[in-house]
Amino acid sequence: MKQSIFIIAFLVMIFNGISQNTQIPPSKYICPPCNSSCDTAKHDAPGVCTHCNMVLIREDLSKTIAFYLQDGVEVLDFAGPMEVFVYAGYKVFTVSASQETIISQGVLKVTPDYSIANAPNADILAFFGGNSGAASQNKDVINWIKKQEKTQYHFSVCTGAFVLAAAGILNGKTATTFHSALDNLESNYPKIDVRRDVRFVDNGEVITTAGISAGIDGALHLVAKLQGINAAKRVAYYMEYDNWKPGDGLILAGNNPYSQSNPSFLKEFEGLYEYENGAELTLKLNLEKGNLEANINNNSYPVYHENADFFSDASSEPIYFKRNNANQIIGYSLTHNGRIYKKL
Repeated sequence: MKQSIFIIAFLVMIFNGISQNTQIPPSKYICPPCNSSCDTAKHDAPGVCTHCNMVLIREDLSKTIAFYLQDGVEVLDFAGPMEVFVYAGYKVFTVSASQETIISQGVLKVTPDYSIANAPNADILAFFGGNSGAASQNKDVINWIKKQEKTQYHFSVCTGAFVLAAAGILNGKTATTFHSALDNLESNYPKIDVRRDVRFVDNGEVITTAGISAGIDGALHLVAKLQGINAAKRVAYYMEYDNWKPGDGLILAGNNPYSQSNPSFLKEFEGLYEYENGAELTLKLNLEKGNLEANINNNSYPVYHENADFFSDASSEPIYFKRNNANQIIGYSLTHNGRIYKKL
């Protein structure tokens, strides 16, 4: 009986917390992998790692990604998405036909973490352009792909789509690739609906992107699908990828992370506010980016809407806006019941 009462009380507490727009951490928070001692640390709340200054992410949202690399692979094809996924908190490892050192674009030497003979399972398999025929025409590689039973998503950049095509993963699906390889993909794989003039194509569990820099767009899109649009925006902000246009691709999947993006209601939060140490900040809606921006001492910082009057900053730190009895915004606090910085 006591246990039942405790459970009911706990559920009531959760309901009340949600109704008051509080954020209940769904899990532990971890630092994105940076090969330092903080990689193993776990935190009870979002924020910034005090060791490497990277934004903490929810442990339960972290994914494992296998980057298949072949000799001659395009540097930016894999390096751009790798930057996105690592900062988003995913565990990335490299795989090749063997563990012998490969050379990317004749310049960068890369020693794969694993070969296809000993690579562990991954939530996401990723393939990239630059001599992609070395993978798509290798029967052992194709058989390895087909045997991956625990893969949740397939991802390709540039002519990496040919590897997925050779494995039959793109049959009956819509895809894109590097602009000079579109005709080749269409003629060699008639079961694929090849699209032109798109940065990426999202079939739900399979995402293909156009060439080189478009891989960054596709990677940010996958982060938005898995962790929400704000997580992707934080990564783009960290990377100073200012020209990213969220959703600038062909999205055929049902879980479109941009479908409810209507930031006009954020104008209610615009204005001049108090800030720490007697300073002031100005909040203004950036329609193009779909979020608020705080201007402090002539420096601008993004402010992301989470739920109702609950927001967060670029470091995932919470911001709670406060209202009066007339439902007007009167200020904000940095903790749920902390000091209120007044709207001026």
